[in-house]
Amino acid sequence: MAETLEFELVSPEKLLVSEPVEMVVVPGAEGNFGALPRHAPMLTTVRPGVLDIYKGGKVESRIFVAGGFAEVNEERCTVLAEEAVRLEQLTGDVVEKRLQAARDASQEADTPAEKAQAQRQLAIAEAMRAAIA
Repeated sequence: MAETLEFELVSPEKLLVSEPVEMVVVPGAEGNFGALPRHAPMLTTVRPGVLDIYKGGKVESRIFVAGGFAEVNEERCTVLAEEAVRLEQLTGDVVEKRLQAARDASQEADTPAEKAQAQRQLAIAEAMRAAIA
């Protein structure tokens, strides 16, 4: 049996995943990285993208994360996600509606803070579209 590390994925709503895995590939702010057993300790931000969970030598599940933080050590990888959705639950209609809402918010934004928030939502929606393509 392959060596494993404990993986936890937590969103504001709930604990989505808590299980031993062979590897998890996380969309880090500076590029994707694979967390394996005995990984060097690190703390990083997570960008919008797809998180791949490996078991049995292959990808067992894929989850879209909208950003957040990841902490990795020798025994555990924990991702605190702003939002997380299993990839099979994302549909083209849902993503297109989200893209349109983000575009509308961007055009209606008046203050720099509103513009920044709208741009963030647009980036997340575009990453979702890329994830299901």
